[in-house]
Amino acid sequence: MTTLPSDYAQRVYAGWLGKCIGVRFGAPTESLWYKDIKTLFGELKYYLQTDPRLFHPDDDLTVPLLMLRTLDDYGDDPPVARFGDVWLNTIADGRGTLWWGGYGISSEHTAYMNLQAGIPAPLSGAIATNGPVIAQQIGGQIFSDTWGLICPNNPARAAELAKRAAEVSHDGWAVHGAMFIAAMDAIAFSAKNVREVIEGALKHIPADSRYTQVAREVMAFYDANPTDWHACYDWIYHHHGYHHYPGHVHVIPNAAVCVMSLLYGENDLVKTMQIGNMAGWDTDCNVGNMACTVGIMRGIASIPDAWRSPLNDFFTLASLTGSRNMMDVASAAREFIRHGHRQAQLPEPAPQARYTWEFAGSTQGWVTINSGLHVQRLAEIVSVAQTNDVTGAKGALRLTAADFFNRRQMGAYTRTYIRPAELDGNNYQGTFSPSIYPGQTITCRIMAHPNALPDLIANVFVKNGNLAANDETSLVQSPGLKLIPGQWQSITWRIPPMIGACLSQAGVLVTCHHAAKANEAVYVADFDWGGKPDFSFDFSRERIETNGSSQWTYLRGFWSLEGDAYVGSGVGQNESYSGDIAWRDYTAFANLTPINGAAHMLLARVQGAMRSYALALLPDKLALLKNNHGYTEVASVPFEWAHGQAYTLVLVVNGAELVGSCGDVTVRWHDDAPYLSGMIGLANQRGCRTAFRAVGVGA
Repeated sequence: MTTLPSDYAQRVYAGWLGKCIGVRFGAPTESLWYKDIKTLFGELKYYLQTDPRLFHPDDDLTVPLLMLRTLDDYGDDPPVARFGDVWLNTIADGRGTLWWGGYGISSEHTAYMNLQAGIPAPLSGAIATNGPVIAQQIGGQIFSDTWGLICPNNPARAAELAKRAAEVSHDGWAVHGAMFIAAMDAIAFSAKNVREVIEGALKHIPADSRYTQVAREVMAFYDANPTDWHACYDWIYHHHGYHHYPGHVHVIPNAAVCVMSLLYGENDLVKTMQIGNMAGWDTDCNVGNMACTVGIMRGIASIPDAWRSPLNDFFTLASLTGSRNMMDVASAAREFIRHGHRQAQLPEPAPQARYTWEFAGSTQGWVTINSGLHVQRLAEIVSVAQTNDVTGAKGALRLTAADFFNRRQMGAYTRTYIRPAELDGNNYQGTFSPSIYPGQTITCRIMAHPNALPDLIANVFVKNGNLAANDETSLVQSPGLKLIPGQWQSITWRIPPMIGACLSQAGVLVTCHHAAKANEAVYVADFDWGGKPDFSFDFSRERIETNGSSQWTYLRGFWSLEGDAYVGSGVGQNESYSGDIAWRDYTAFANLTPINGAAHMLLARVQGAMRSYALALLPDKLALLKNNHGYTEVASVPFEWAHGQAYTLVLVVNGAELVGSCGDVTVRWHDDAPYLSGMIGLANQRGCRTAFRAVGVGA
């Protein structure tokens, strides 16, 4: 057992925040060379990204968080092969998450197809399998900040976990790069400067590696020319530029840029990012890695607010778990912190609410309500800030209003669903499911400022995004709570069951009923939701978004909306998912019509493409199946069914017990090694076509 730094949580948050900022800063110049950037933009000082929409999903942020699933699914010391299993479990076939540049072009695309073909990790990414060009591109290092974040001051352990994760898709110098990045992040928790970070990390990769040699060459150039990074870049270009290495994104030129930007950045996060971005090549990856390292080393105070505010602490992912594809920096940091405790053989931190605002300056993605909702009763008078003044809380969200006019409202909300049109782009084909559902219960604490007037009424609410913004019924609110100034009060509200809803926002509204004018502040703490959902989909209200139904992700197949039906078909195991992986005991149901083929399925406790349960219409029977890297029939009863007829399947999951039924026919099974939580899903197999209607979950 080891100890963790006293400021561990704050440094993790700062590191991941730096990573998110760096990726966003570098994204517009990705693949451009120095001369192109200089000609097009001059010296890069700030974000080029001016689109007000949400920043798009990116592999640099998605894959590191997916890789943590390996430790949850297979323990804290998993072998390389298990990291490959998580690729197959969490990544859609040929879309989302990765750069699908082609087999033999993209390292990740090549590795995924190898895994799918039964070539396990580390062979899936090995030089022996794919050759030295594909195996030694940049991907190994861009996903490796994870391991340094969960192994503070333990670079050897961070490098070992990075090695295993990187070997799914890479080998050779690329794996050394992954180990180097992870070790740097681990060392940054206690290092005083970047030179100490670099020197320490190089001890954890082979001394005769080209990666080590190039890093030391850049360090030597810096020592001789410590004031001119442009000269250093010119030296890198002539000795280690892209034109010296085969492939599209070789690791070595980018490694040189990373070391250069750290050294010439002189321990300053913004300067480090600016140099790394100006240097070109794989800019979002390089700048993200370096900003993570410096963020850890320097802490939250080193990150100017001007770089934080455009993010609003919010980012998106592209994975099969659509409800977790909306993330905030604090929630991601908590995942790293939880695993950091486990790696140190310490108890995990106590569970806490989704939104606690405990990190300085963190909004956790919350947005002010100043337009859109009952606009005739709202004014643009609301600001949001994280604070802990006067509250006595570890953290709280402060809502403030100047000239709070009679019967006006202020408030804030968090996004609980995203439509692709809200993104500034979607190259990684992110798909989303709501993170909150009808039937679940919202809880929070709320307090009016001690000096507030005793005339404030608070509600929590959800918004149904399947209704027009100006539809009065789109906003569903809890009963009003009259606030007592200076006193924390609790709200607990169960969202009513609904049919055909898409809950896109959850938040707080505060209304002033009497005061003509007032300057008010209200604090919100420990905002959360949970419990069993109770809802059903009406597919006539949904729309196609990123080639599947809104609110659903999909693994593979062709999925379409036809009237009130969600129709799936394809040439493999075709699956589509909704809900959340934290759902435990529930009843899933679906009305389905088998149109063609011999296998039509309702899924429950879906933890990904390789872990789930199914209730299926198979030839002449109703069967329960368990998916453990492939479906196995575990129980069945005779059942005659026919194409073109509708059947209602009901699957109850309760602890280790599964009960499936169709009409009066029931099949049961007890799983001695059960999956205890997961999403719902719809599926069929090769050559099948199925129409699904009235799909839902009951308590």
